[in-house]
Amino acid sequence: MRKFPKPAAALVDTMRSAAGAAPAGAVAFGGAPGSNSHQATMAHQPDCLPLPCYSFDDAIDAVRSGAAGAAMIPIDNSQAGRVADIHFLLPESGLFIVAEYFMPITHALMGLSRGPFEAAYSHPHALAQSRKFLAERGLVAMSYADTAGAAALVADRGDPSFAAIAPPLAAELYGLTIVEDKVEDTHDNTTRFVVLAAHALDPHTLEGKSAMTSFLFEVRNVPAALYKALGCFATAGVNMTKLESYQVGTSFAATRFYAEIEGMPGDRRVDSALEELTFHCQGDVQMLGSYAQARKRG
Repeated sequence: MRKFPKPAAALVDTMRSAAGAAPAGAVAFGGAPGSNSHQATMAHQPDCLPLPCYSFDDAIDAVRSGAAGAAMIPIDNSQAGRVADIHFLLPESGLFIVAEYFMPITHALMGLSRGPFEAAYSHPHALAQSRKFLAERGLVAMSYADTAGAAALVADRGDPSFAAIAPPLAAELYGLTIVEDKVEDTHDNTTRFVVLAAHALDPHTLEGKSAMTSFLFEVRNVPAALYKALGCFATAGVNMTKLESYQVGTSFAATRFYAEIEGMPGDRRVDSALEELTFHCQGDVQMLGSYAQARKRG
């Protein structure tokens, strides 16, 4: 059932009402109030109107429909890797990346009591970030739509044998007790978020800034196709900071690649690399946007 647990519903309704009155200033995010996406939204744009959505695709739909001016979406985590469904949602969204934001992630184990607990609910990525912690305590990992929503679910169910792994703010919002803090398996746990909007940034707004560009391409199913495609960037001296692959359809013959490079179209070297890339691709190169670099690569 795609609805928030009762303890979160009142907060969600209040935020949605405020965002509905001024949608251009609203930033949609996936999850209940108190989630990591909510906190990233407020840290990146403190004056925005946060718009909680049940899922990432609902947040994207909010921008497409005009209910929000932008969406804050997690794209990968330093420990658990990429947020897989985002790479399938982005190409079809029609939206553009206009900013990135890095946020340190810390989670807590929380419940109606101090335990013992049988299981812990959380988003799959948060569970993956606390895999060792859960195993050491013999807790069953239970997937839920988002971290803060998991905390609200535990509060709503009223069963003291269940816990949630969520940001400490969620315990405060939903009346839970923090049993253990900093339960993530590594101290430098960080999630990278991207801000999506209906229109790409004007290149002039990036003048004088270190820029990143994200795009998608699909190579032909011939020997050395990827080698030749990547050679375009090596020859032009363009630094590619990310390359991820995933299958398209059921043929297992066509592979789509999500890539990020330093620089942006309009830079001579970037233009040269992208122009040559088109000769080695099946279909067009799909540009997902250029935006200011929030953290130096390398």
